[in-house]
Amino acid sequence: MDADLRSILITGGAGFVGCRLARELVDSGAEVLVLDSLHPQVHTTSGRPAALPDEATLWPVDVTDAGAWDAVFKLVRPSAIVHLAAETGTAQSLREGSRHGRVNVVGTTELLDALSRADHVPDHLVLSSTRAVYGEGEWEADGERYYPAVRRHDDLACGRWDPAAPSGAAGRPLPSVAGTTRPEPTSVYGATKLAQEHVLRAWGAATGCPVSILRCQNIYGVGQSLTNPYTGVLSLFARLALAGETLPVYEDGKIVRDFVYVADVVSALAAALASPPPDLRTLDIGSGTSTTIGDVARALAAIADAPAPKVTGQFRDGDVRAASCRVDDAVVDLGYAPTWDLERGLNAVMEWVGSDMGV
Repeated sequence: MDADLRSILITGGAGFVGCRLARELVDSGAEVLVLDSLHPQVHTTSGRPAALPDEATLWPVDVTDAGAWDAVFKLVRPSAIVHLAAETGTAQSLREGSRHGRVNVVGTTELLDALSRADHVPDHLVLSSTRAVYGEGEWEADGERYYPAVRRHDDLACGRWDPAAPSGAAGRPLPSVAGTTRPEPTSVYGATKLAQEHVLRAWGAATGCPVSILRCQNIYGVGQSLTNPYTGVLSLFARLALAGETLPVYEDGKIVRDFVYVADVVSALAAALASPPPDLRTLDIGSGTSTTIGDVARALAAIADAPAPKVTGQFRDGDVRAASCRVDDAVVDLGYAPTWDLERGLNAVMEWVGSDMGV
């Protein structure tokens, strides 16, 4: 690594991404401190996750606890901080907005306030953000680009899935590009993550701390929670397919997503840490390839020899119709090179879930 990574603090570091990032950093010779509240929605068993490397120090800390932050910075002065801690459920955020606001926004401001009280500015702060900040993103119809309005509950209930163009013509979604695509979140979750970005941007500019913001697409892979009902549609589909059940596909099956394998996300985070920007950078992290939920469901059903998926017409308020991104800037800036295509990733997930189920 190019940067002097003497010590790295990872918030939310005992989670799906954090454990793998901790392993990557420990293997590179860094001293790793992990803070995590070990929330039961994510961690079904108490105690240290088996995937977290023994060399990483784990402190069970809630990022909204100001006193806990003060205690942390009395003991350590990390050279870099990776901020992964967040509530992530899109649908859940509509019903538990205060929880998302406390963890995602207040948890970030408590971190920064504690750094100020400790008179410590790290050499680099990296935020794992999300494609949800874009909302529906930018669309195109008849050669004209536009930003559609939020899909309303009444429209979804009537099966009007694609957001209409101003002319009423059928449109098509465009991949998001940080710095070009306008952020317009359609969920409370997305709004709190965008607030995180704004807070860190302001703090970084005032303190001179370089800030990297990585807007990740739908992360999946071996080790993702099999019990959290608000994340990991591929893990859910894998379990159902291996049980011989019919996969329920929402809307008309044509929801578009970019599924990016966890190992590729970890490589992006590690690359960002290794080469801090002069001040601020915001990059999209995905596979660079979009697919539909229907196509993914059919692929998983075929692997498991399960029944053909069923399009149910169900929907979730706050979900966007399409989300994908271009990764060109990450390739140039970080040397990012996603190596897990969807076929390889789906087979790995199916093998892992099957082993967990004893199939």
